Amino acid sequence: MNYYLAALKKYATFSGRAQRAEYWTFSIVNTTVLIGLTLIGESVNKIITNLAVLLGLAILLPSIAVSVRRLHDTDRSGWWVLIGLIPYVGAIVMLVFTLFDSKPGDNKYGPNPKGIAAPIPVTPPAPAS
Repeated sequence: MNYYLAALKKYATFSGRAQRAEYWTFSIVNTTVLIGLTLIGESVNKIITNLAVLLGLAILLPSIAVSVRRLHDTDRSGWWVLIGLIPYVGAIVMLVFTLFDSKPGDNKYGPNPKGIAAPIPVTPPAPAS
């Protein structure tokens, strides 16, 4: 739940990085709540369906922001989020991109949110003369 609240606190923050747990917690909680409200609203009352629509509109901006930060974590431009507008293929590409692990160490979008440093390259010892 901390990851969900962290994503909400960064409501419209498109800079930085978001690790997989933050992205997927936010996405799964929102999807579950929206589906639940819609199903209850269809069987009980239209007012609840309207609440689902309002909630969907309220979380639109933070959903885009956490997606952009997730792409930054995989060292991709946030503009890749627009590929999701392409039917079928775009959703699959976004799914694959969000499943990739964080790039270790810092990248141009900021430090690794997991705190994992980039691996130190090992150089072979110089030959003896």
